[in-house]
Amino acid sequence: MEHPDFGKAFPCVCQRETLVTRRLARLHKLSNLDAVADKTFDTFALDLPGLTDEQLSTLRASYDRALRYAEEPQGWLLFQGNYGSGKTHLAAAIANYRLALGEQVLFITVPDLLDYLRSTYGPASEVQYDELFEQVRSAPMLVLDDLGAESVTSWAQEKLYQLINHRYLSQNCTVITTNCELTRLDPRIRSRLVDWHLAQSVNMRLPDFRRVDASREPGALSDLSLYGDMVFETFDLRADVLPPNERDNLHNAYELAFSYARKPQDWLLITGEHGCGKTHLAAAIANYRHALGEEVVFITMSDLLDYLRAAFNPSATVTLDRRFDEIRLAQLLVLDQLDTTSTSSWAREKLRQIADHRYLARLPTVFTTAQTLEEIGDPMLRSRLSDTRRCHVFAMLAPDYRGGAQRSNRSRRRA
Repeated sequence: MEHPDFGKAFPCVCQRETLVTRRLARLHKLSNLDAVADKTFDTFALDLPGLTDEQLSTLRASYDRALRYAEEPQGWLLFQGNYGSGKTHLAAAIANYRLALGEQVLFITVPDLLDYLRSTYGPASEVQYDELFEQVRSAPMLVLDDLGAESVTSWAQEKLYQLINHRYLSQNCTVITTNCELTRLDPRIRSRLVDWHLAQSVNMRLPDFRRVDASREPGALSDLSLYGDMVFETFDLRADVLPPNERDNLHNAYELAFSYARKPQDWLLITGEHGCGKTHLAAAIANYRHALGEEVVFITMSDLLDYLRAAFNPSATVTLDRRFDEIRLAQLLVLDQLDTTSTSSWAREKLRQIADHRYLARLPTVFTTAQTLEEIGDPMLRSRLSDTRRCHVFAMLAPDYRGGAQRSNRSRRRA
C-alpha cells in the first residue's frame, strides 16, 4: 500500500500497441494533413514570375529556414505573412516531412481546433474534452495554421493561452502561421511567440501567389490603379517657373517622398493647397511599394467612408469587418484628401479607430490634406499627427499646377 502507484490504473502491456494505434488514428482524424498532402518542399515554387530580386531572396530564405527546421526540429517556428504568401505551404511541408519519417504530427487550423474542442461538450461526442485537449497540447509536433483567424471570445483566448503556454513550458516542437499583426493577439500569447530563446520568426512579406497574375478583384478597396501614371519619374519639379523658395520646397518634398518610398516607416503627413502635387507624391510612394509586391491601399477619405457605409447594404458582398481590416492592417495605407470638417460622428469614430490602430502598431501610413495641422478638426487624430516621434509633417509651398506658373511669374515680376 505504500507504493506510489498503489490504486492507479495502468493499461495492460498487451494493449500498448492497440492504444498507440488508436491514438495515432485519432490524431490523424483530427489533423488536416490529408488536405495538404501535396504541400511538400518538392512542390514549393521558388521561381514565380513577377517577383523582384528582393522578394525572390525572401522566398528562398523562408524555404531554407523551413527545410532546416524540418530536418532538425527544435523549439518554435513562426511564419508571418500575407494571405497566399506561401507560409501555410511551408508549414505543411514541415509536417509532411516529419510524418514521412514516422513521427506523430498534428496539423490543424486554429478555428477548426477550437470547433473540435467545443464539440466535445455535446452529448454525441466520442471523446471527452480533457482527453482531446491533452492529445493536442502534448502532440510531439503541432502545426497551428492561421493563428488570429479565430473568433475572439474570452473562452477561445483562454483555451489558446492554455495550449500555447503548456507547449511553451514543455518546449515542444511547434510551428505557427499567422497573417495578422502580433499586436492583435493576446499579450500573454504574443510574449511567448517573441521569446527568441525558444521561437524563431520567418517574416514572409510577399504578394499573394494565388493572384500574382490576377487582375484587381471586383470591389477591391484601393483606387491605386486610377493613379498609375503618378510615379516619381513623371513628377514635374517646375524648376523653370517657381521662385527659389517654392522650388527648393518642392524639391525637398520630392526627396522626402522618394526616401519614404524606399524605406517606409511610421507616418508621413503632406499638407498644401489643392493641386500643389501632394497627391502625385503620395501616389508615387504607393506605386513604388506596389511594384515591390507589397499590399498597398490608396484611397481618398470620402471614398473610404463610402466603402465602409456600403458594407451595411444587405446586398453587399464584402462585410464591414473585412473592409475595416483591409484598411487598418494594410502594409501601406495612403489616405488622400484628409478632411474632418464636416464628417459625422460615425465617420470620425471609424477614422479614429483606423488611425489609433496604425499609430500603436507603427504601420506605414501617408496622409495628404489641404488643411494645416492646426486646422485638422478631430483632436485625437491631430494629436497623433503632431507626435514628431512617429509622424513627419511636411508643408508644401508650391501653388496649384493649374495656374501656379502664372502666379509665380507675377510674384517674380513684383519682386
